[in-house]
Amino acid sequence: MSFIEYETSKNMLELLEVNASRYERVPLNTSLGRVLFEDIVAEFNDPQFPTASMDGYALKHEDLEKGRLTVLGDNPAGHDETRVIKSGECIKTFTGSMMPEGADTLLQIENVEFKDGTITINEGVHLGSSVRPIGEGYKAGEVLIRKGTKIGFAEVGVMAGLNQVMVKVSVRPRVAVIATGSEILDLGENSDNPAQIRSSNNYTLAALFEQAGAEVIQLGTAPDNRDEIMHTFENALANADILVSTGGVSVGDYDFVKDIVPRLGAQVVYKGVGIKPGRHILVAQMQSKFILALPGFAYSSTVTAILYALPLISRMLGKSRPFVQVAAKLQEDFTKRSRFTEFTACNVVVEDGEYFVNFKDKIVGSSAILTNMLNQSALMVAGEDDKFLEAGTSVSVILLENF
Repeated sequence: MSFIEYETSKNMLELLEVNASRYERVPLNTSLGRVLFEDIVAEFNDPQFPTASMDGYALKHEDLEKGRLTVLGDNPAGHDETRVIKSGECIKTFTGSMMPEGADTLLQIENVEFKDGTITINEGVHLGSSVRPIGEGYKAGEVLIRKGTKIGFAEVGVMAGLNQVMVKVSVRPRVAVIATGSEILDLGENSDNPAQIRSSNNYTLAALFEQAGAEVIQLGTAPDNRDEIMHTFENALANADILVSTGGVSVGDYDFVKDIVPRLGAQVVYKGVGIKPGRHILVAQMQSKFILALPGFAYSSTVTAILYALPLISRMLGKSRPFVQVAAKLQEDFTKRSRFTEFTACNVVVEDGEYFVNFKDKIVGSSAILTNMLNQSALMVAGEDDKFLEAGTSVSVILLENF
């Protein structure tokens, strides 16, 4: 069986047309984790007027040399101050208050002594001290948050400051997930057959896709029955944008998925990619919907879901990239185990802003070892032409966080 190269498969995936034009408006307080559908632009300056950044006395900087000033009164935060500071005068002004007209500097409370309506200046400050200038935070017309940004706590705070009651966000793509195979048991199911194993794929991938911003339809498990799988796939595609299955894509007598996908009317984009793990992956398109048939081993299905499902989800959401990929240096020698592009679970260490990779406590074995992805692991990419990589070699690493 011939396999296309990994880079070719990536390019072909990027050329597939996806629907990235769907959006909805949601209240700001429910927008956490959603993806912005439009740029957030400042409508005004922040602050809109010179503002005190500490408690103190608003005055003319040139008056510091006088040594003693008359206090006209207080200027609390939120007060619409209309008094004008003249030479020899000051106003006690609090954090967040509008600076009085005529004042250009705030002298902190600790620097003065107050008595009988006057202050004695013990220590001076520079011109403009403790005064936030107009537009210090942002200026009117400035793009503060870009379209495609995943909304976090800071984005919520900034939009609240802009009085953004409703937020335009991308509609979550709906991803249906199913694990196929007569040998697997779903959660809560029991069997006296010791040859059966507990299914984890559908739960692993559902969590991965939700983390990436999708809405997941959990279909559980299905036995190796051609008609049952066909019926399940048809129902799933009626409701989902992407159908992701695990198992049934290899060359065995009971690997039905690879035969069912064309019968659904889907066009197979490719079947078989030169990667390890997961070379028997199948990608198909049916109008605006997609089918990804992934291998059954847990590590294989997870890696291929990251490589092929996350880019589709990311594009549907309007995000700029599905994951972060960085350059790192090997802290130990590495020997590639196949002639394909390999994705190996690794540990990432950051020292002085530089990424380093090692394989401490990673088990060398089959593509079923999902525990290799625990403890904030990453995926090291070794190309087809790589064989033996010495310690110190620069490699590419996919970070498995902040999808």
